[in-house]
Order: sequence, then C-alpha cells, then structure tokens
Amino acid sequence: MMQKRAQVRDRFRLPLWGQRGTAGASIPAQLAFENIVQSYGDMRALDGVSLTVEPGELVCLLGHSGCGKTTLLRIAAGVETPTSGRVLMDGREVSGPDAYVEPERRGIGLMFQDYALFPHMTILQNVMFGLRGLSASEANVAAHRALSRVGLDHYADEFPHTLSGGEQQRVALARSIAPRPGVLLMDEPFSNLDRRMRDAIRDETVAILRETGATTIVVTHDPEEAMRIADRIVLMRAGAVIQEGTSEEIYKHPVSLFAARFFCDFNEIPGVVRGGQASCPVGVFPAPGLSDGPAVICVRPQGLRLKPPGFCLPGRVASRRFLGEVDMIHIDVQGVDRPLQARIHDSVPVKEGQDVGIEIDPKDVLVFAASDP
Repeated sequence: MMQKRAQVRDRFRLPLWGQRGTAGASIPAQLAFENIVQSYGDMRALDGVSLTVEPGELVCLLGHSGCGKTTLLRIAAGVETPTSGRVLMDGREVSGPDAYVEPERRGIGLMFQDYALFPHMTILQNVMFGLRGLSASEANVAAHRALSRVGLDHYADEFPHTLSGGEQQRVALARSIAPRPGVLLMDEPFSNLDRRMRDAIRDETVAILRETGATTIVVTHDPEEAMRIADRIVLMRAGAVIQEGTSEEIYKHPVSLFAARFFCDFNEIPGVVRGGQASCPVGVFPAPGLSDGPAVICVRPQGLRLKPPGFCLPGRVASRRFLGEVDMIHIDVQGVDRPLQARIHDSVPVKEGQDVGIEIDPKDVLVFAASDP
C-alpha cells in the first residue's frame, strides 16, 4: 500500500532535487580497454574491444541487447575477468595477464539497472554501505550529503519498499556518488522509469555527474538518450565497436547502414550508383566514394517537404496523423513499394487521397551500397 502511494505521488509531480553544486567533486580517472575479448564457450560476447574514456568524460555504450555493452561494464568493474586483453585505470593495469585489482579497490562506482537496494536496510544505511573506509560519523555525513543532493534526505529512515521507482533510482544514484568514485558505471539506469519521469530524472542525474566530474560510462539501448547525455557515443554490435564519436558526427556521418538505422527510421529506397550518383524513383543524389552497383537510398522523414501538386516529385497522401509537434504523413509515390513517411513540423492542410508535390532536402539523404550490413 505504501509503495502504491509513493508511485501515485511520483506520477503526478516531478521530483524535487537538492541544490545544484553540492554533490562533491571526485578525482576523475582515465579508463582504458585494450583488445578485450570475452568468451563463454564458443560464444564471443566481446571481440577485441579497444576504447579509452578520458578523465571526466561521459560516454554512452549504445547497442541492441546482447551486443556486449553490459559485459564490458562488468569487466571494467572487476565483476568479470576478460578472457584476454587488459583494463587500465590511469595507465595502471587492473585486469589482465599481469595484474588483477579487486573491485572494491578500483575506486569505481557501479549503478545497476534494478538499483540493487538492500530491502532490510534503511535508505541511509543503503547509501552508507559503500563508505566502509570512513568512520561512522564521516560516513553518516557523506551519506546525508548525497541524499540531500538527490532530494531524499527526509526519507533517510525509510525502507526501499516505501519508495517509488523514481525515488529508488535516486537512492541508487546517491549511493554511487557518495564515495566520490573516480569512475562511475551505470547500466541502463533510466530504463525502468516512465517517459515523463525518465526525462526529468535523467537531466538532473547528468547535472550531478557533471558536478562530481567523475569519468562515466552509461549503458543504453536508446539512441535519443545517448544523444542527449553523452560527450561521446560508442555504438556496438555483436561484441565489437562499430563507430564512436559525438552524437552529431554519428548522426550525420554514419559509417554503415546499420549505424544509420540506429539513429533514424529512414525511408529506404532501392537504387543504383553510377559514376558517383545514386538514382532511384524519388530522384538522383550524390554518392561520392561508392562503387557502381545496387544501393540503398535513405531519406530521413524530416527531409521531405510538401508542395502544391504539379511541382517536384508527384505523390498522393495515404494517411495523416497529428502528433502534437509534428504531422506524420504517409505518401504513395509511383515506383516505390511502400509509402514515404514524412514528419512535417509546419502543419499542412492535406487530406487522405490528396495529390501533393514532394521536395527532398539533399542533406537528409544518405546512400549506402546494397551489400552494406
């Protein structure tokens, strides 16, 4: 009953957080992975991953379930030992053929997807759990400070089951920052929250991470989340790094069709490349560097503009849905098997069955070889 009341409380109001700038600073460490391989029998969860996260950097590991994101996080924390390769902190080997440092001695904070709060401990005791190197009085002060920063100091004597999911997430955050770790690892920390609560908690969490200055790796499968919070995104697939860079770099210049699809629901149209030009039923577009042959022309939905019929590419409105900030319009075009999807920010008075013209912005078009995985 108490938990249900807490869930209702969180559903109808956004959480109140403590004063910004009071989280306490960490001494950030560089975290490096060198050619990490992790095998489970015949299955390779990680296949030669090399990655360096600079001090104070916030990096998102992005990819589908099973791509190796969480495995890499567990290896960094020392929960797992790699089959081969090395993990270094500030150039010192903490996992590898020559050394192994116990998890509790690495100065790494780990925040689990399910928060992993101890049900038999109070909120304050949960936060104090990772402060065993301090005296009781020092640990008490540090725990209260962390709880105050996440706005939950008044729940210090409560137990986890009395809190909502959003409040439990904030307790887990307080517990992870209280020891002021040099590196903080977060495994899908926002996935169990509803969308409205997730946006608010995520933004405030990032503010706290910036305050502490800790080197941070966040595992997520949500590309929008990664773009909102990361200094750098590392896109993974089948245990390997496919591409890394800023959100703008990966969005505008994906190295493959797989990477492009991860960040946008494209209109994908079969075409042919000849002499650096890709032609398809909706137009001809530049394809520099691509060899002649079959291709896939990818058009972002926001790259379509509607014009009066008789101008540009002819089409017919198949459906229109008002989504608040945009109109989602599907348009039938001759020679294209599926309707083109357009996201129109300026509402247009079109109806189903109406003929329209379509203009395509070249900057929202990407071309890949048809054989591109």
